[in-house]
Amino acid sequence: MTTAATETAKAPKTSRDWDMAAIAPFIALALLLVLGYFANPNFVSVANILNVITRSAFIAIIALGATYVISSGGLDLSVGSMVAFVASLMILFLNAAPIADPMMLLIAGMLLALLLGAACGLFNGLITTVGRIEPFIATLGTMGIYRGLTTWLSQGGAITLRDRELQALYRPVYFGDIFGVPVPIVAIFVTAAIAAFVLYRTRYGRHVIAVGSNEDVARYSGISVRKVRTIAYIIQGLCVAVAVLLYVPRLGSTSATTGILWELQAITAVVVGGTALRGGVGRIWGTVCGAFILEIVGNIMLLSNFVSEYLIGAIQGAIIIIAMLVQRSLMRRS
Repeated sequence: MTTAATETAKAPKTSRDWDMAAIAPFIALALLLVLGYFANPNFVSVANILNVITRSAFIAIIALGATYVISSGGLDLSVGSMVAFVASLMILFLNAAPIADPMMLLIAGMLLALLLGAACGLFNGLITTVGRIEPFIATLGTMGIYRGLTTWLSQGGAITLRDRELQALYRPVYFGDIFGVPVPIVAIFVTAAIAAFVLYRTRYGRHVIAVGSNEDVARYSGISVRKVRTIAYIIQGLCVAVAVLLYVPRLGSTSATTGILWELQAITAVVVGGTALRGGVGRIWGTVCGAFILEIVGNIMLLSNFVSEYLIGAIQGAIIIIAMLVQRSLMRRS
């Protein structure tokens, strides 16, 4: 009886009791779908929707890692450069490793990408926690390091996967499907489900929110702030590596321009999804929704003649500013 009364008391009674920051991304997504239909009826075709979601996989998965970093009170501007660096090293390994069996070579290359992503994330985390450098400055520096190393590795050109047999073996990781659902879409939701479980159902997830909410209180409560934030950056690195595993079979090559402005798109997806940029609030499924919104906006621009497709970057920049203004407005009301 008491439990039922408690649940009734907690239930939202009016629209003001709803968490609008959590609901808003999904309302915006629904409105965009309607707008897309009126802009071009072909927009809502199953083929186009699957194509849009598939193309959003890279940003969506990277943004899931960014959700952890931002929720813990950090920031990572190096993710786009990290993609280029990890992908370049992975392709170089696949081209040069003395492993005769193509399947074993591919597995080894994928494991290497995951290790490299985790190592890059650890490097970022240690600089910000042990080095006590502001995340903005620290990851701005590592962004230059990863991008510069990629340029050096490629000598200003492209690094291409040379083995045709290996390309054919790897191709289904991006272009294949599981029961009719493209593999990248499956990867988005599997990664998001794992990320949601860890953030909402584990002690580490509670620590992430606690550290982002108030670092001093978390420290006095016995939480290792350095450990929590360092692990958050490692998770970010692993998410970057997963995105790389999907990116390499799509084009089979990488260059110094790979991943440019992906950090802006990832942060925008996180903020649009309802995660507070100041930390302390993390919304995994909102982040996925935010990534879909960004890709849908670009798709509508391509299918209609309302706005030039060359303004996609400008529109995305405007979206993050608007999202921040909306967040601030909702914070003041609460």
